[in-house]
Amino acid sequence: MKVIFLCQRLPWPPDRGDRITTWHFRQHLLARGAEVHLGCFQEEDRDAEGVAFLKQRCASVVAPKLDRRVQKLTSLRGLLTGEALTLPFFRHRELHRAVRQWSEAPPDLVYVYSSSMAQYAMDTKAHAKVMQFAELDSDKWRQYATKSGLLGRWIYGREAKRLLTFEATVARTFSSSLVVSDVEKELFQQRIPGVVPEVLPNGVDVEHFATGGDSQRHAHTCVFTGVMDYEPNIDGVCWFVEQCWTKIRAQFADARLLIVGSKPTAKVQALAQVPGITVTGRVPTTPPYFDQSAVAIAPLRLARGVQNKVLEALSMSLPVVSSPQAAQGLGDVPPNILTVAETAESTIRGVCELFAEPARARAIGTAAGQWVRNTWRWERMYDRLDTLLLKLGVTFPQ
Repeated sequence: MKVIFLCQRLPWPPDRGDRITTWHFRQHLLARGAEVHLGCFQEEDRDAEGVAFLKQRCASVVAPKLDRRVQKLTSLRGLLTGEALTLPFFRHRELHRAVRQWSEAPPDLVYVYSSSMAQYAMDTKAHAKVMQFAELDSDKWRQYATKSGLLGRWIYGREAKRLLTFEATVARTFSSSLVVSDVEKELFQQRIPGVVPEVLPNGVDVEHFATGGDSQRHAHTCVFTGVMDYEPNIDGVCWFVEQCWTKIRAQFADARLLIVGSKPTAKVQALAQVPGITVTGRVPTTPPYFDQSAVAIAPLRLARGVQNKVLEALSMSLPVVSSPQAAQGLGDVPPNILTVAETAESTIRGVCELFAEPARARAIGTAAGQWVRNTWRWERMYDRLDTLLLKLGVTFPQ
């Protein structure tokens, strides 16, 4: 089975949300015997190693380098053409040539992750074309517009409208559209009427994100994980520090906050000057930091979908205090597994109650780990993908 697989970032290493998802689903297609041709971008110096690694596994890999500073200027062409700025930002001749070459003999499947990459496959002939939106990117820009000043409202508002127009065209062109949760499905049908997407959630690597025990755990430490140049992460953790941290420290003088993730911006790095806060930058792996902590926090305000940081913390047998936005993609969660806190007051209360009762916190974490292992392991998501592809007449080699 021949597959063209397109995504924004090189799907290795699986150390951030989109890389995790694209790594696992691409890996599953390979494991089922598919011949995978991968098109994506390199954004970091270390990505050259990833290209070499993936070329050993895929039939071919085309991954031109993407300089975000240059592409931001390039994207301004969209103001002249009337299109969403996202599209020229992720447009590259080399990728267009590669997709044309790969599709000279029509593939069995074109699998696209992120709407910006669909521009490469709009006219491609294939037995089936799957668009994994995960979430509507246009709605991300809509949320940014609501939090911005006058200029930001105009730029982000324009992007939201123009990108939604493109997303609707993609959804009506491709064989199937996938979203990450029932919440996203409802929003999708409101914004793109007449198209009913399928739900394909993220999973979690429950073998990797498994607690090593309590020997290093500190009863008054909380942890936040994520790529720290991503605006929803910056907004969420800064809000937590500004609105909650002083009051938590007033109750627990030894309270610590670990902010764990690559590419911390200057605004995030400055948080390390606040008593009790550590900003790590990139780390080899996150489980040791979960195992130092009593509570994980996910105070995201500009996000929906299924948050990997929440799944990973739960898999590590940690209780999580989460905003409604970060929690709603999980659907029905058993009672007491997750503390959903909408305000600063309820967030402070949720963290402090868990700090005050270590035995209860550990019991909640243990139950959380068991639930995630039963419900959210990647193998379950692979089965769902296989079922979705079978509906499209896409079958794997025997």
